[in-house]
Amino acid sequence: MKTAQEWINELGLEPHPEGGYFIQTDKGEQPVHSNETSLPLYTNIYFLLTTESASHFHRLTSDELWFYHAGSALTVHELHPDGSYHQHLVGLEVANGERLHHTVPAGTIFGSTVEEGYALVSCTVIPGFDFSDFKLFTQTELLTLYPEHKEIITKLAYETLPE
Repeated sequence: MKTAQEWINELGLEPHPEGGYFIQTDKGEQPVHSNETSLPLYTNIYFLLTTESASHFHRLTSDELWFYHAGSALTVHELHPDGSYHQHLVGLEVANGERLHHTVPAGTIFGSTVEEGYALVSCTVIPGFDFSDFKLFTQTELLTLYPEHKEIITKLAYETLPE
C-alpha cells in the first residue's frame, strides 16, 4: 500500500485551509446561477487526510459527496442546525458499518478524522465549490451554538482561524 506522502507527491496535493491535502481534478464547464453568482455545475477534488491533519469544522452552501479510494476509513463528523451530532464512517468495510460514499447536506457544519494512517477520497460539490461559499469555524463560535458537543468541537475546530 502507498504511503500518504507517496499519494501527496504523485497527485500533486497541496495543503487545504481546513486541513488535509487536495488538488482540484474536475470543474463543470456549464454554469449554474446560485445566490446571484455563477458557479460551475460541479467541482471535484482528491482529498487526503492523515491522523495529524484532520478536516476542521466548516460549512458549505452546496451538498458535498465523499467517495472512498484508499488507506484507512475516515469519519465524517456533522453538526446539524437542529443541534444534533452524527458521525459517518467512509471506507471499504461495508459489513462493519462503513460506506463507500457519503453525502454531506448543504448547510451542515462538518469535519473529518482518520484514526490510523491516512484516507484518500474524492469530494464532489454540486453546484461547484467556491471559497466564497466556504466558512471555517472557531471553537468559540461552535461552543456557543453547540455547547453539548464540546469534546468533538475542541478536537475539530480551530482555536483561531489560520491565515
